Amino acid sequence: MAEYKLLLPSMGEGVMEATIITWLFNEGDNVKEDDSVVEIATDKVDSDVPTPVSGKIVKILKQKDEVAKVGEAIAILEIEGEGGKTASEEVKTETPASTPDTETLKTIEEPLQAAPSNVEFSGDLYLSPLVKSIAQQENISESELKTIKGSGLEGRITKEDILAYVSNRGNQPAQQAVSAQAAAPATTKTPASAPVSTVPVAAGDEIIPMDRMRKIIAENMVKAKQIAPHVTSFIETDVTNVVKWRNKHKDIFEKREGEKLTFMPIFVKAVVKAIQDFPMINVSINGENIIKKKNINIGMATALPDGNLIVPVIKNADQLSLSGLAKAINDLAYRARNKKLRPEDTQGATYTISNVGSFGNLMGTPIIPQPQVAILAIGAIVKKPAVLETKDGDVIAIRQLMFMSHSYDHRVVDGSLGGMMLKHVHDYLQNWDLNTEI
Repeated sequence: MAEYKLLLPSMGEGVMEATIITWLFNEGDNVKEDDSVVEIATDKVDSDVPTPVSGKIVKILKQKDEVAKVGEAIAILEIEGEGGKTASEEVKTETPASTPDTETLKTIEEPLQAAPSNVEFSGDLYLSPLVKSIAQQENISESELKTIKGSGLEGRITKEDILAYVSNRGNQPAQQAVSAQAAAPATTKTPASAPVSTVPVAAGDEIIPMDRMRKIIAENMVKAKQIAPHVTSFIETDVTNVVKWRNKHKDIFEKREGEKLTFMPIFVKAVVKAIQDFPMINVSINGENIIKKKNINIGMATALPDGNLIVPVIKNADQLSLSGLAKAINDLAYRARNKKLRPEDTQGATYTISNVGSFGNLMGTPIIPQPQVAILAIGAIVKKPAVLETKDGDVIAIRQLMFMSHSYDHRVVDGSLGGMMLKHVHDYLQNWDLNTEI
């Protein structure tokens, strides 16, 4: 029999560690190849880790709520094979070193450089997004961080290191605490995301602690509003042709492909065309630089059964047909609602769509996800009387109308660009060709 070390797999750019949520098997249980054995959580998404081999779990190395680093062993399995060579040795030769290369570090740090920070950190101090976020929330200065002995790769500070420091911070010698505060920038203030007052709790009120995902959402939304000056434009669109076209094709498509045909692929197709018309909407800001994105990756805001929100990403949406978009959207939506997303499924969005109409809402003013500069909200499709211009004069007819709202970052997107982008989406939908093939 041989020993196999189950390693925490790579989970995409910028994800260096994960928290163990729960083990799906116990020590002594037999597992089959591709069985999901443990649920993990990153600051991006919850997901399962499958085992690439069959065997028996003889030891669990990382318990619930413990943090493991990418490439670190989380369990030991007993498998068939020669005892002289363990399967983990083969895996280690195939698994890339967890030390991030220069390009990866650049990718991780770009969005952080654009984020508002009450505490500034120099470039020679590497911090993961999660650790940096904690440091900013707790007003931990760079001089303090440099006193923390990191237990991570190459001495890096992990989440456990900084949380331990925070819990013991009040026990520091007075001289050390004073000097650390003096070293912090004079502009340091309480983060906007931190509570500024205690909310009174009346008799009968229920206190519901935020779960991990809700905390992440809350933090991201506050940061997004702090970073970007939001402007929102609105337009009403006649989507009668879109509704007719979908009604004509949805049953045929489902029989042929085994997939539902929703309105979302049509919306995404129109947005992609408009982005191609106005590529400066497909950008990010890094300090005083504008990064024009080559790929068009569309984020799709998705409500989860537990009331939380996640944004899976349709990668290279401009390269997909309507049929391909329908399949990609259905797959991401299904996996999002069933906790099957991989961390990379939520990374790399360059523009986002939020379908508030699915809740019966006419319109909304969505918050721009960082580091993107724009987001489109799609409202409910409603039958209304509308004035139509014909060769015989104006007439009133029943039409399928829908509001769209476009929020954009006024640092780089002015009203002309944001408004023209929205108008082009409107035009593509309103003039939808009933002969479009799928």
